[in-house]
This record gives sequence, structure tokens and C-alpha cells, in this order.
Amino acid sequence: MRLVLGQLVDALGDAVSTDAATLVAAQADKSGHRSASAPLAVVSARSIADVQSVMRIATATGTPVVTRGAGTGLAGGAIASAGEIVLDVARMDRILEISEADQLAVVEPGILNGRFNEILAARGFWFAPDPASRAISTVGGNIATNAGGLLCAKYGVTRDAVLGLKVVLADGRLLDLGHRSVKGVTGLDLTALMVGSEGLLGVIVEATVRIRRAVPGTVATIAAYFPSVTDAAAAAAAITSAGIQPAVMELMDSASLEAAATLLALPGISTGEAHLVVQTDGPAAQEEANAAYAVIGSLGGRAALSTDLVEGERLLAVRRSMHPAMERLGTTLIEDVSVPRSALPAMFAEIVRIEQHYGIRIPTVAHAGDGNLHPNFVFSGTEVPEKVWQAADELFGAALRLGGTLTGEHGIGILKKRWLGLELGDDQLDLQRQIKQVFDPLGILNPGKVF
Repeated sequence: MRLVLGQLVDALGDAVSTDAATLVAAQADKSGHRSASAPLAVVSARSIADVQSVMRIATATGTPVVTRGAGTGLAGGAIASAGEIVLDVARMDRILEISEADQLAVVEPGILNGRFNEILAARGFWFAPDPASRAISTVGGNIATNAGGLLCAKYGVTRDAVLGLKVVLADGRLLDLGHRSVKGVTGLDLTALMVGSEGLLGVIVEATVRIRRAVPGTVATIAAYFPSVTDAAAAAAAITSAGIQPAVMELMDSASLEAAATLLALPGISTGEAHLVVQTDGPAAQEEANAAYAVIGSLGGRAALSTDLVEGERLLAVRRSMHPAMERLGTTLIEDVSVPRSALPAMFAEIVRIEQHYGIRIPTVAHAGDGNLHPNFVFSGTEVPEKVWQAADELFGAALRLGGTLTGEHGIGILKKRWLGLELGDDQLDLQRQIKQVFDPLGILNPGKVF
């Protein structure tokens, strides 16, 4: 280990840190989990050349590497432990190019999603991926987990916004993947393979992404309340089946709404009921909002409709505050399953059943526009109780039975790898392991994660 550390310092100087606080911070992420021991060092890369130097040293010495950005992941994917180099790309945060003519931007991985959008907004553009953590999460992290967020039902997940990537392989080689053109089908799509690969195949050091012009017209927001979460889920499914395309459709059960309302201390937020917020945009926003409002009313919801932008952002702030609100309640295991949109009411019914069976509360929010649910298991202490794992096991099984998936946007990381085979099956799981070996024959990239 001293030999490795010496090589890193010789090559990268003060970019290498063994400061105790820095090492301890790299042992955890926003998932609430922490590794048992500190990593060897944290290297704060400032350039592609820095990343290549780290990977060449790692390959030559057989040292594991964990790539890390803002550390906001919710699956333990960027947690590091003893003997591992943490490759921190948060300082690689420049916007290298904004092309208004081609509606694309070239960015480094450490740029914060929210900051990127602030800069784009000044030029009349925006970046569609919109995770609730946009103020603190990086674009590189969004790409590594194929993040979704509040707007993806209408505007797509991160994969839909990525045109090309520069990726440093485990041995230090630099790949230039994808293209700047709208179309491109030359060879296998390695760009798409890298999106959502959770640091297993290479280190993303640059991204060419689609940007959109600001959406013209009205933005209309509906705040609706229902007696139960299954009633709210049924309304969300009915809005979708009616052919209405909201930009945002978010659902909060009564427990999550109460926690968020307490954290924000906002007036006018009704607790004790399930909450559905629907937002439409574009030239047809008012017409679509009126249609959604009618569906909500026909299914017993109480609703108010506003075209005031400030009020709309206030209502979305309630949903965006979900994670910090849960953190105030205790240690939180934040899960992430997706089901077909028509199965959303059935999935919420399953969560209610599991709550009753195990005698626990599972505050749940959902990107109802695309069927992505975030059940939260809240407990005391640092170790997940066995009955929480049992409840999670049932919850994941229910999502798969309903035609869904284990994760919509958080990734597998360390938290869900025990269930990966249930969804993929033996043949696909084996094939994915083989692909990992092609890119990383020594197995030094993010070891112990996913597989």
C-alpha cells in the first residue's frame, strides 16, 4: 500500500489526500450505509490526464478504484473501503461548450445538475434530467446511475439526453464514444452501455449531452389530495390512460407528506391524506391541466389548479424535500422500484399490505408519471433490522410480479445486489459479468458493487 501511495503522490502531488476526515467521508454516501474501514487515499482529479494516471497506477499495482462525485448516491455505489483508491472527479466541473445551433453541451462529470441548468437558463435552454437531488448531484453521477427525476415521464431519463462520452478504461486508455449528430448507429452502442454502469466499466470524464430550448407557454400545476394512497395512485394511472402527458406527476403518501410539511413548515399543506401534484407545460398546458383536473375530481380528489409559477415551484419543493425529511426521522433505507404505470395502484396496495404484515411504516413517494416508486424504510441505529430486509424482499418480489424492475434510477450498488439474479436470471447475469471482465479484466473498478 505504501508503494501505491508513493506512486500516486509522485504522479499527482497534492491532489492525493490521506487526511482522516476526507477518508472517512468517502466511506459513506446518501444511502445511509458506511463501509467498515477507510480507503487508502482520495485523489481529486482535475483533468483527464489525472484520471489516466490514477488508472495506470491502479492497473500496474492491482489496486481497486472507486469513482466518486458528490456522494449523493442512494445505493452505496460510491462507498469505498480499505485498500481502495477513491477517484474523486467533483473538481472536474467545467462546461466546455454550449452549442445553441446543435442544441448540445459538452461538460465535465463534476458539474452540478442544478448549476448546469442555471447557466443554461440564462441562454434560454435547459437539461431535461431532473433528479430531486439536482442541487447537490453531479451530471456524471446522473449518467452513472441513469438518473430520472420529476420530468422524465415527458422528457426522458438521463440516457435519452446523452449523445457521447469520453471514458477512461481500467488500464488508462481513453475512449471517445458516441457522436454529436442527432443520428448515429455505427457499431454497438457503447455509450448507452456506459450510462447506468455504476462505475463498473470505466470512468466518465466528459459528456456530450442534449439540451432543450425553454418550453414556451403556460405552466399549470394541480395540487390534489385523496383519502388514501391507492386512490391517488388510481387517479395517476387514470390521467395517463386518458392520454394526458404531464411534465410532472408526483405522488406522496400521507406519511411522507407529513414529514415534508414538518421539515418545510409551509402553510396550506394538508396532511393525513395522500398528495398528487400534476404539472403541465407547453402550448397545451392549460387544456391538459383542465383534463387532468376533471379526472381527479371524478375519482374523489380535492384539487386546486394554479398557473402561478412561484406557487408551482412551492408545491414541487414539497416533493423535492422528501429525502432530507426522511433523514430527520432516523436512518433511512431509500428504495427504488418501478412498475408499469397501470400497475401503480396495485404496487401501492402491496406496500400497504407489507406495512401491515411487518408492523412498520414505509413512507413512499412516486414519480407517478412513469411508475417509479421510492419506498423508505426508517429505523434506528446503523444496522438494517432483519425484518426490514424481509419486508424489502417482499416489496421487490411484488414489483417483479407486476412486471416491474428492482431499480428505476438509483442503481444496484451494494444494497440490491442480492436480488439482481431474481430479475436478470442466470444467463443474463453471467453475460453481464463477462462484459464487466472485457472492460475490466483485473476487476479493479468499483469491486463488490452490483455483482
